[in-house]
Amino acid sequence: MLGGSGMLKSHQEVLRRHRVSLAKQLILGELLQYLLAADILTDNMVETVMSKVGSFSQNVEFLFLLPKRGPRAFEEFCAALRETKQEHLEKLLRQNIARESSVDTILSCPIQETEGVKPKRPRRHESVEMCLDGGDGPLCPTVLSCTPEFYMKHHEQSYRMLSSPRGLALVVSNVQFDPTTHDLDFRSGGEVDEITLTNLFSALDFRVKVLTNKTAEEMRAELEQFSRLEEHRLADACVVAVLSHGVEGAVYGVDGKLVQLDEIFQFFDNSSCPNLQNKPKVFFIQACRGDETDSGVDQRDGPDQSEPPGCEQRDARKEKDLKVRLPTQSDMICGYASLKGTAALRNTKRGSWFIQAVSEVFYRYAKDKHVADMLVKVNSLIKQREGFAPGTEFHRCKEMSEYRSSLDKDLYLFPGYQPSL
Repeated sequence: MLGGSGMLKSHQEVLRRHRVSLAKQLILGELLQYLLAADILTDNMVETVMSKVGSFSQNVEFLFLLPKRGPRAFEEFCAALRETKQEHLEKLLRQNIARESSVDTILSCPIQETEGVKPKRPRRHESVEMCLDGGDGPLCPTVLSCTPEFYMKHHEQSYRMLSSPRGLALVVSNVQFDPTTHDLDFRSGGEVDEITLTNLFSALDFRVKVLTNKTAEEMRAELEQFSRLEEHRLADACVVAVLSHGVEGAVYGVDGKLVQLDEIFQFFDNSSCPNLQNKPKVFFIQACRGDETDSGVDQRDGPDQSEPPGCEQRDARKEKDLKVRLPTQSDMICGYASLKGTAALRNTKRGSWFIQAVSEVFYRYAKDKHVADMLVKVNSLIKQREGFAPGTEFHRCKEMSEYRSSLDKDLYLFPGYQPSL
């Protein structure tokens, strides 16, 4: 059993700051057995780590547990790295402990997710960008469980959400682009978004798969293959997140070629994906939809002067002797990082503004808010956020997210709830 106080703050800090590199490079296997023998991990913890799908997700889970395992955990981890021939990772951590424990006065700059536009960068010692989370790297809070009383009150008017896992989640993240095509910059901070979403979707009981740096054709093939998985038949929902450079209506593969968003949605429609008929499909698109930076406007005194328009609906006649017909595309909700024609913004240390907001809101409110309401709260956070980069085009820059929905019920995720047998 572990005793004593927690891991040193300097050790926690260096693990947090290098979380992305570790998640991508760690080879667990024997390392877990070493930490098990050293009484740093328990059998249940090892089982939890290995139950994740793919080495990246396993590494993320391991790095979430390690800082909680007491004052010996860091040194035993380093010893395990040496024993398993991963000394380069120990060197990475030890060389940065002193540096990372000091205050880093050089913050990162908000940059666009846009095509062919190289943003001006602030001088080295300028402080830049308002921060919502007060720290670097992805957050790892806990999703609060919904209560049985809340479930009983709301489940009848909601999509079914009882399967475990709730469903499959796919994260497609393009960070490193072919430098010879379209001048698409390295998406610094994109790796943080990968971990943020992996942590979030896992905490919401989705089985997560992460794909990185795919060409346009590889993206199409992987998305179509994912949509055809038989596991969707037993699941109650599906999540797809695409993180890349983009333009209105399309995202880039790493080869500089475009994948139309309509193609992605079509893979999951009622015709192409019958296993997800009448089940909610949730999409997150972190990409620019244009190259205009929103400089914002000064607010005029007084309340809002317009309200969103209403929506008219007409029911078609139903004939008892025919099968129920579905629209080709339904039961989808998609959150976009930016509005049509505008750029999406990303912090090189903390990840994109939109993914940060999604993570913060879903962790806090999934227990008692449905997805559409949570995306409204995401909009509210994005609306309040403002870039701070004096001397650059990003000073006081703005972003506005939005969502579109064809859901016909409330979509509660009911985290942690399972019916009693």
